[in-house]
Amino acid sequence: MAENEIGESLLRKNKYYEGCPGCKIEHFKETNTGVPFKYLLYVWIVVLCAALPISSLFPFLYFMIRDFHVAEREEDIGYYAGYVGSAFMFGRALTSVLWGMIADRYGRKPVIIFGTVSVVIFNTLFGLSTTFWMAISTRFLLGSLCGILGPMRAYASEVCRKEYQALGMSIISTSWGIGLVIGPALGGFLAQPAEKFPNIFSPHSLFGRFPYLLPCLLISIFSAGVFFVCCLLPETIHNHKGNDEGCNDSDAHGATAFEPHSSQKSLLKNWPLISSIIAYCVFQLHDMAYAEIFSLWAVSPRKNGGLSFSTADVGEVLAFSGFGLLLFQLFIYPVVERKFGPVMVSRIGAVLTILLLSSYPFISLLRGLTLMLLINCASILKNVLSVAITTGLFLLQNRSVTQKQRGAANGISMSAMSLFKAIGPAAGGSLFSWAQKRQNACFLPGNEMVFFLLNVIEVIGLFLTFKPFLALPDDNIS
Repeated sequence: MAENEIGESLLRKNKYYEGCPGCKIEHFKETNTGVPFKYLLYVWIVVLCAALPISSLFPFLYFMIRDFHVAEREEDIGYYAGYVGSAFMFGRALTSVLWGMIADRYGRKPVIIFGTVSVVIFNTLFGLSTTFWMAISTRFLLGSLCGILGPMRAYASEVCRKEYQALGMSIISTSWGIGLVIGPALGGFLAQPAEKFPNIFSPHSLFGRFPYLLPCLLISIFSAGVFFVCCLLPETIHNHKGNDEGCNDSDAHGATAFEPHSSQKSLLKNWPLISSIIAYCVFQLHDMAYAEIFSLWAVSPRKNGGLSFSTADVGEVLAFSGFGLLLFQLFIYPVVERKFGPVMVSRIGAVLTILLLSSYPFISLLRGLTLMLLINCASILKNVLSVAITTGLFLLQNRSVTQKQRGAANGISMSAMSLFKAIGPAAGGSLFSWAQKRQNACFLPGNEMVFFLLNVIEVIGLFLTFKPFLALPDDNIS
């Protein structure tokens, strides 16, 4: 339909407004009952750009900290690695609410474009880090200025009809999860290229002098391409210039998108939203601590209870995980969510995660092909379960608010989650270093204590998915 025909159609219906990008999206959803594949593809690509740099450093962080010469003993490396890992999330915790408010007022698209540019600049600078403090500073700035995920979560729910919102959130979780897997895989395969590929990269070349630049640079180049994709994103925010009483917001519990401010329910008093955010934060604390601990555990020597993997070995394991995650989220999760509901899926995922992590200390006793087979299967299953839990809680959060508040709601979620995720790597690294020093303890020696405490966090998250802790939105039935 031509642009002028769309405008005339909107005016004829008397509930849409000509020139309003949000009304055009609502009209699109009303006249196109199928899955908006084009928009969801844009969502997938942009979220992948935001997710790739978050954990790409974990496979080589152990060696980066070693090269900075800040740790006096080998056992102290995990302690310093935790602070670098936490810097990104700490920065994001400070600014996510602000980015959400900006996205609600000025639109999702400007925030997304600015965040993409931030990834290009600061992720590259992190790869060029030569000191511990430079690494922390660039990661902090990257987290502070990359406000992509919150607006994209709101965006995915706004471009989909109600019946496809589970698929939209699944796309977000899939892309996010794959980014958290492919990122470390790139870091594992491409870090220290002068050592791994001496016939291609000279020790005196750029990548020889900056051994951790190559994976960061490739992610930045991808992000530069995503910048052009962002320019194709249609805006979803309504803009009626004060005349909004007739607006139609089909997915906001029957309310209009622009209710008067005084009548809007305070987000902090919206218990379905806040309770789902609390549960989400606990699970994300667990997942971030696990991501840090898994890579440190895999590359640490066997004398300390590790697997003695190289960064390439870790990258291989995580690459397999990404493939399994993609299949599950695209073809299985939407069906499972429709059958059991998002809350039950999260509960089942938490129970299976507890059982899985209990087996990790015993996996480290294996060798050779058996070890590689089991650790790959365990890693795939762990990532699938984590993303299944996250997707369910995403759905609850976005169904708890109207479009007018969705950016701010996701900003609160991102800010709280980032604070917990900032604690995750620091606590995980310190816990790992402490466990490395108690190999001969009588109770839960070495890494057994690490995985036990990870399970304690998961149990807390599981309890938070039950009443009276978790309240469901009015239109949700568990």
